[in-house]
Order: sequence, then C-alpha cells, then structure tokens
Amino acid sequence: MPGIWETNMNFSLRSRSLFKTIAVVLALALPTALAISSADARVGGGGSSGSRGSRTFSAPPSTSTAPGSASQFNRTYTQPGAGMNSAAAAPARGGLFGGRAGGFMGGLAAGFLGAGLLGMLFGGGLFGGLGGLSSIIGLIIQIALVVLVVRLAMSWWQRRHTPQAAYANADAGAAPGPQPNQRGGLGGGLGGFGFGANANNAPLEIKPDDYEAFERLLGDVQTAWSNEDVAKLHTLATPEMVSYFEQDLAQNRARNVVNKVTDVKLLQGDLAEAWREGETDYATVALRFALTDKTLDRNSGTVVAGSEQPGEVTEVWTFARRPGSGWELSAIQQTN
Repeated sequence: MPGIWETNMNFSLRSRSLFKTIAVVLALALPTALAISSADARVGGGGSSGSRGSRTFSAPPSTSTAPGSASQFNRTYTQPGAGMNSAAAAPARGGLFGGRAGGFMGGLAAGFLGAGLLGMLFGGGLFGGLGGLSSIIGLIIQIALVVLVVRLAMSWWQRRHTPQAAYANADAGAAPGPQPNQRGGLGGGLGGFGFGANANNAPLEIKPDDYEAFERLLGDVQTAWSNEDVAKLHTLATPEMVSYFEQDLAQNRARNVVNKVTDVKLLQGDLAEAWREGETDYATVALRFALTDKTLDRNSGTVVAGSEQPGEVTEVWTFARRPGSGWELSAIQQTN
C-alpha cells in the first residue's frame, strides 16, 4: 500500500526534522543560558562576590537562616591560600568556574552539550544514526554525563584550592568550623537577629551594636545602589566590593536601565562565624530579607524586569572592620 508507506515516511521525515530543529536551537541557546543563569539585577548581581580574608575559599558554616551551603565566589581579589591583605590589584576574571560567563568549566560544559546536540543533528553524537528517539535518549545521557563530570571537577577544584593553613595568622581561638552563634526565628532578638546563650564563646564577640550595624548596612547599601551613589557606596563597602558595584552599574547604564531595590526589611538573620585576622575583624552573617526588586527603563520609567511585588532573598554577607573604622560590606554570597 504505497499511500500508507508514503504517509508514514513523510511523518517520520517531519518528526526528524522537528527534532533536528530543536537540537539546533538548544545547541545555540545553551551556552548563552549557562552564561546568564546566575545574572540578577539586585546588589551584587545575584552572584557571589568579594573576599572573606583567609576564609575566602572556605565555605561558611550553615545556620538556621541559611541551612544550605553558600556558593563559591564568582568574583574575588583574593588568590587561593592568601588573605585579604595580599589581594591582587584587580578582580579575578573567572577562574575554573568563576565569572559571569561561567568560567572555563562552564564554557566547556556548554561546548560539550552543544557539540553533542549538533552531532546528533548531523548523524553523530552518542547514539547517532539510530533515529530521532535514540537521539533524544542520547542527549539525556550526554547531559547526565556532563553534569557528573562537572560535579567531580568542582569537588576536585574545591579540595585543591582550600587553604591548608588559612588560619596561620589568625588568633588561636579562630579555628575553622561552625562557631557558637546567635540563632533565632522571625522577630527573635534584635531586628530579626536571634541571640543564643553561647554567643560569648565565639572567637570574636559580636554585640548587639554590631547586629544593628549589619542591619543598617543591609538597607543603606541597597539604597545607595538604587541611587547609583558610588560615593556613598565607598563609605559602606570595601574598595573591592565597590569596584564590582561600579562594573554592574556601568552595565546597567550601557543597557539604558536602572535597578531599584526598595522596601528592604530584615526578616531573619544569624551569625555564621566571626574571627580576627591581624587587625581586621570579620563577621559572616546569614540574612533573609524582603525587598522589591525591579529594573526600569531610564527614559520611560517602565518596568522591564522584576516586579512591583515584594519578594524574599536569602544571602550570606561578610562584614569587615579595621581599627578606627566601622563595619563595611566585604562579600556577598548566594545560598544553594
């Protein structure tokens, strides 16, 4: 029955053509998606930037506010094994996984996946030549293999670049690991920060005035960012953090948009760890806060991204304090 065979063949050709079209679109779009997946408009660009002294490459302990892990830094002056005082003169441009474009491994993963998709398009790939369904199965297996390889590479990179003697210059009591900290629920303690009975056992004592300073900085940094007030940011954050803010603000101006973060309210916060390195005090704090995050067209004022509706964000902020100065923002990390 030629008619039936012709119909089935036409359907099969159309199906394979559709699969190939989808493969091309994914192959072209995937690297871009990986490059911008962590992009965000709010302060810090929705990534992890800054330095935590000698603990920059050590994950801060989890807390009740941020029970998961904090992501590694995409942008940092600090080199592996070095403290903040020996930072490089310019921000690191990515590293193995860092950078807005996903770094070396991000590009490699995108290349593998893109190559696999294009390979299936032209009859290659893991299951090339076995038809549309096998190609899709091959795509899934290739994605799983790439994810596995990337995870193994990330674990290896973390083990290799975790400083072995990161605390050589710190006080004797500032050993790594979770510190007795102040943990509390919403409204527990000062402005959302909870206080615990073991607070005074921390290597560096964080007092109520310090928590007030952290909460104040949370709001002031967001306000200065929204106003694009770089001079004010210099009084609230380290030069390293301000350099990242300036880069992000320049990108917004190039796109003719302005990001407005308003109605910032701390909902919950607690101390992850506090320590001293030389004359510099550090405090890493998990913060869960509400905010309205929207991006406006500079000319018309219309909302081009974000929303008028408030949302919630959980981040890990590190503050630094030197003799004769107050606390200033030293790092922002996203939570996993």
